[in-house]
Amino acid sequence: MLFLVPSFSSFSMRQVQELAITLSLSTISMVLLVMTLLLGSSSIWRDIERRHTASILTLPISRDSYLLAKFLSIAIFIVLAGVVLAAAAAVMISLAATQYPSDLPLAWGNIVLAIGADVLKYLLLSAVAVFFSAVSTSFYLPFFATLVVYLAGSASQEVFEYVSGQFAQQIDPAQVAVIKGVYYLLPNFSAFDFKVHAVYALQVSSQAFLFPLCYAIVYGGIVLGAAVWVFNRRELP
Repeated sequence: MLFLVPSFSSFSMRQVQELAITLSLSTISMVLLVMTLLLGSSSIWRDIERRHTASILTLPISRDSYLLAKFLSIAIFIVLAGVVLAAAAAVMISLAATQYPSDLPLAWGNIVLAIGADVLKYLLLSAVAVFFSAVSTSFYLPFFATLVVYLAGSASQEVFEYVSGQFAQQIDPAQVAVIKGVYYLLPNFSAFDFKVHAVYALQVSSQAFLFPLCYAIVYGGIVLGAAVWVFNRRELP
């Protein structure tokens, strides 16, 4: 898909560079999402289904270490995949930008920031997938529950702004309170979106990236802590 970026972006005669960046970032995001869903939903379930946990947990390894090691292995794979995809995207963007030079400069720092924020987002989503895997006995619940959390977390910021504006007067206050409660409960994936900054070379402050970084660490730590607590109390076959 990345190899097709220069060809597809050439259809836009005026914004070839901008379209190439958009297509590359969207492709990377989609691939990382599929990887996160498959790895996060199947890693623990596969070990339990094949009775690998029965032999692993008889060793001097605690359930805490096993679960966190599973998450760490998924995280390493996602980070390495992000690095490989970023390198391929850099080549394709450079090729597309040389075909029809743009008035905007290529902000490589912003492109790296956008990809890094995407990787961070999917690390957080993988923690959510591990949590659902720790409480589920099948592959389908973690997969679809994680997908629902991703879709809801990606749209929660827009819904929150909608109910916080003037249109909130037409909604029952109890419903507004429930919507805001769900907003604070779900992970806010909109905080990791820097695609516009990468496409149009907009300036990004250090605080703009520090917030999603701290948010991912705190939220992910809470989710992993809950996953460890549940997995320690689960009866395994």
